[in-house]
Amino acid sequence: MTQINHRIPNEVEGKVALVTGAASGIGKAIALMLHARGAKVIAEDINPAVEALARPGLVPLVADISKDGVAERAVGLAVETFGRLDILVNNAGIIINKLVIDMTREDWERIQAVNATAAFLHCREAVKAMMPNKSGAIVNIASYASYFAFPTIAAYTASKGALAQLTRTLALEAIEHGIRVNAIGVGDVVTNILNDVVEDGPGFLAKHGEAAPIGRAAQPEEIAEVVAFLASDRASFIVGSVVMADGGMTVTAG
Repeated sequence: MTQINHRIPNEVEGKVALVTGAASGIGKAIALMLHARGAKVIAEDINPAVEALARPGLVPLVADISKDGVAERAVGLAVETFGRLDILVNNAGIIINKLVIDMTREDWERIQAVNATAAFLHCREAVKAMMPNKSGAIVNIASYASYFAFPTIAAYTASKGALAQLTRTLALEAIEHGIRVNAIGVGDVVTNILNDVVEDGPGFLAKHGEAAPIGRAAQPEEIAEVVAFLASDRASFIVGSVVMADGGMTVTAG
């Protein structure tokens, strides 16, 4: 019988990471997993609940990622506190469910500001900090909605499509400096992202995930595992990819 190695690898040991949207859901799982596997972590979120993650080697930052100067502040905190920045995970994201004809410009721009523009700003500042070290990894949390759509999520799909293309383009620009940029095409994950849209956000996502070939939604820790791999030197040859972690949704979508 084949023996399975259940040892958890310290794949990011000694590295410094910045994770956005870290107060709950996927972001919280990522921050805690990277920390457990040896990284020092800046956990950034607009929600003050992120402060509950504070512990040696894990520093919370309460901030609105869409505001000017916040990316500079977050990256600066990593460098000032831990001496460098090795990993950026752009996880923060929001969604709105409205038909295009019912959507205001403010609705549209709020989604783009958080999901796309803030990721761009954090990427820009992270690359600047990583370049002197000639190494680094950026992981953007995209979506199967980067490629496929459902009615009422035009703003979200546009923002996630933009994030996928930002990933590919920045990957070409950054690799000469030893910095790898990749994304994850996430499917339905049991989180609170829909709490402002439906009565039971996690329950809705769990039910919606049953439509995937795997027959269920993911838990946040399953996405965190992919992040930890892409952020580590084990993924040294993966550049500019959108790694699909969607339970097979994109195999059948459309």
